[in-house]
Amino acid sequence: MMTPAPPEYLHSLCLPYQPPETFFGTVLTSDQCAGFLSDGGALGRWSWLCLAPDETEVFAFDDTRRPEEVLRCACTQVLCDTVIHADDPGDRPPFTGGLIGLAGFELGPRLENLAKRAFHLGQDAWPELVLMRFSAVLAFDLHQKRCLVLGRGTTPEEARQRAEALAAQTETAASGPQPAALMDAPLISETPDADFETKVGTLVGKIHAGDLFQANLARGWRGALKSGVTPEQVLQALSEAGASPFGAFVRFGERAVVSNSPERFIRLDADGRMETRPIKGTRPRGHTPQADAALGQDLMNSDKDRAENLMIVDLMRHDLSKVAKVGSVRVEALNALESYPNVHHLVSVVTAQLKAGYTPADVLMATFPPGSISGAPKVQAMKVIQALEAPRGPYCGSLFWVDASGAMDSNVLIRTAAFERNPQGKWQLRVSAGGGIVADSVPADERRETETKLSLFRRVLEQGL
Repeated sequence: MMTPAPPEYLHSLCLPYQPPETFFGTVLTSDQCAGFLSDGGALGRWSWLCLAPDETEVFAFDDTRRPEEVLRCACTQVLCDTVIHADDPGDRPPFTGGLIGLAGFELGPRLENLAKRAFHLGQDAWPELVLMRFSAVLAFDLHQKRCLVLGRGTTPEEARQRAEALAAQTETAASGPQPAALMDAPLISETPDADFETKVGTLVGKIHAGDLFQANLARGWRGALKSGVTPEQVLQALSEAGASPFGAFVRFGERAVVSNSPERFIRLDADGRMETRPIKGTRPRGHTPQADAALGQDLMNSDKDRAENLMIVDLMRHDLSKVAKVGSVRVEALNALESYPNVHHLVSVVTAQLKAGYTPADVLMATFPPGSISGAPKVQAMKVIQALEAPRGPYCGSLFWVDASGAMDSNVLIRTAAFERNPQGKWQLRVSAGGGIVADSVPADERRETETKLSLFRRVLEQGL
């Protein structure tokens, strides 16, 4: 049994409120930084920005260590009791400093001992896991319009100094003007429409043959930002065009990930309550209120989409049961309609109670990759994905945080772009979209669904605001 970490001190300062995007030009231009950016809706009261991690751990594609042990060790280092010193009487955010991680999709096949595949945007393979430990955090209460600076340390003085240092670094907010256009040329599809439809047909044949019940099939598009345009400006444009409840950003060196995700993966509260919110079922938004309502109702009435959602709910119930107290797994909502700037979705909610002695690392390793973007049965679906797709990289992986209290939250990296800066200083990018394929999927409809899901991201990249 591991010896518990000694308690840490948390110092909290209250700053005049400014929205998170005010600080993008200050924080997110750092070589190593991260942020979780919510839309401020019912699922997203808090946003966070972090820069200058104390330590960064990278699990490379050719790493010979076990990723489970790397993640468990990193979690153990941040879990501790907290002694609080605050100048703000309000409640604190669920993330007060700790671990922020990026798990690429290919980490999932590795965990199941499937063939390893490297994701590339440039010459070198991307890592499958990146872990950053932050002892200072900017937290934004989007509901009550509060801005907090949180510092952690082994002494009260160290905690205060870290909070004050971060506050000083962000005294001069710099968001900067947005460029009229983010790209010089349109995105280029890696998979022509006809080829993608053929792959859908192949997958439907495998489902009819009994090889599996469902699999998520994705396609990618590539491009480059204009000279001088940076990934945080893409995040800025997305937040203005249609922010999401689980948006996020991470940069490590010459690579960055921008996500406008509407989907939670796993949330773990400090008291052990777990929640996952799988999304399956999509329709575009209508151009008039009447058309919009009709499209939402069509999705609600779709037997195909409801069955697809139910399959993933069953998969997530199974995954959570690996680390949940017996009898605690519950379906709190099934096939609920949620609407976002460019799409309607069917969303379900599954909850459970974590077993005593288990950590956020155990939860992530038991459930990764998310069932909604792999398929059922999960391992067989990943095998099929490997045969039909290029490596996904960050897309369909997860960005997550782990607080010192043991609380955790994570997203599913859909509506997500991966960026890498080339030797000439331009940021190359790949953005992807996919959908769940079942026995009665129609190839042309599935191809159009990928275009619907990509539409907001594509419009922002190609046309600006």
